[in-house]
Amino acid sequence: MKAQCLPFTQIPHTTRLFTDFLSYSPGVRPFFPNSPHFSEWISSQASALQYDSARRQRVSSILERQNKSWDASPQTLANLSRLRGGAAAIVTGQQVGLFGGPMFSVYKALTAVKLAEEATSAGVDSVPVFWLATYDHDLAEVNHISMPGPDGLPRTFTTSSHSIPDAPVSEVRLGEEIVPLVAEAAALLGDSDASELLRESYRPGETLGTAFARFYARLFSAYGVILLDAADPELHRVAAPIYRAAVEQASEIDDALLARGRDLEAAHYHQQVKVTPSSVLLFTLQNGARTPIQHRANGGSPEFVIASESATHKLSSNELLDRISTAPEKFSPNVLLRPVVQDYLLPTLAYAGGAAEAAYFAQAGAVYEKILGRVTPIVSRFSATLVEPKVQRYLRQYGITVLDAFQGSEALRHKLAAHTLPADLRSAFERASKSLDESFASLHAALAKLDPTLVDASQTGLSKVHYQLDRLRERAMAAELRRSEVLSRHAEALSQALYPDGALQERGIAGVYYLARHGTELLKNIHDAIRSDCLDHQILEL
Repeated sequence: MKAQCLPFTQIPHTTRLFTDFLSYSPGVRPFFPNSPHFSEWISSQASALQYDSARRQRVSSILERQNKSWDASPQTLANLSRLRGGAAAIVTGQQVGLFGGPMFSVYKALTAVKLAEEATSAGVDSVPVFWLATYDHDLAEVNHISMPGPDGLPRTFTTSSHSIPDAPVSEVRLGEEIVPLVAEAAALLGDSDASELLRESYRPGETLGTAFARFYARLFSAYGVILLDAADPELHRVAAPIYRAAVEQASEIDDALLARGRDLEAAHYHQQVKVTPSSVLLFTLQNGARTPIQHRANGGSPEFVIASESATHKLSSNELLDRISTAPEKFSPNVLLRPVVQDYLLPTLAYAGGAAEAAYFAQAGAVYEKILGRVTPIVSRFSATLVEPKVQRYLRQYGITVLDAFQGSEALRHKLAAHTLPADLRSAFERASKSLDESFASLHAALAKLDPTLVDASQTGLSKVHYQLDRLRERAMAAELRRSEVLSRHAEALSQALYPDGALQERGIAGVYYLARHGTELLKNIHDAIRSDCLDHQILEL
């Protein structure tokens, strides 16, 4: 496997906040106390890490129960023993997407593995933990996945399994409808270990969360990845003090987040989450639906509001705190409180995430400071585009690069058309352009002698003639596209393989697709390619 680097500054739609974080420019440092280079602060962060021993034992027991229920490997059980015995955690996580989710979920798990190995080699015993975001309630984000079909065009697989609207996805139980969907996916993927893993994991009776967990438990068995189901009622009971703090300090936290938002915008960065003066960082279950909580002033004391379709409940602070004490499993954090809950439950040395999560952390740092008094560092996860042999042949055939595909499907089609114009026509355009430059060069010189003020007009004339020549070249390329069905098909196949639907491949294509085509040995190759000191996007030729 050949690897080459592509800086994120060259990738479309990458935010300035993320690129500044990767370069750790001075303007971004107030929002990220630690640099993105893991090796620079492993030891200092480990020495500052404090974690209650009783909580460690309690959480370790919960994780042992969870992972054993998913047939955890001996390597994972050994890592659980290390965690119980005092190891730190390198944490990553993701929503529990159908069939294991997009390829970047695989990259996240392998990044956590690699960072844990690096920390352990540096003298800080660490284990990888993958947080399953099973209390999320956006079913439409996780109930489908895409894979290229035989023609290279995307095939989308969607499960019709559902619960009540806005229920946590942990409540979405797979029925018999999953059987033909798995069979259809396995037929597309062909006979492979990955296809067999799908059949064993995505079965009637499993939830979206447990099926994902079974799949990842087997997929990463050799690496000992510890999986954490965030919807577990016992974990909610452990996290209850954080839920209480989110209520008790609601006004102070809200003020801190609003101030953080103003600071981000003053530094010309974006806010990933819109915070309002009524924001509370908790959800609660109302008739099974995950419902946000808001607060507002009511005279001298705050009032909390839980508004669902059926009713609106107004609670005092004490009444809400009583509900948390009585049934903490009915509460869950929003995206800005989640990392704080995560790092209360785990002895987190670092979190591995992408651009969106870095933006969340830039805001959540204000919550960390209020509740935990410290901020967990985030490290950029591994990011890559895989270039399969057939795609490599197309790139060579048309003399283009992966970066050309990142410019969008229309621009890519024109690139291909430009390369395939008849040789005599390409030469004619090149000769015409060169002749224009030579003729106007002589004209510029003659005009300069006659009247120097005419030179600018001459240059403007040259630009206009070149513009018309370029327009003519574009029309010729469009004609070539219309004439050649094969060319259009190749352009579409390249676009879908490298930049599907205008997004990075890792976000648009299922990880199981590549694992089925190239074998689980692909995991080892990617693992070996990960370097924590390399913060670029990687182009990996398979």
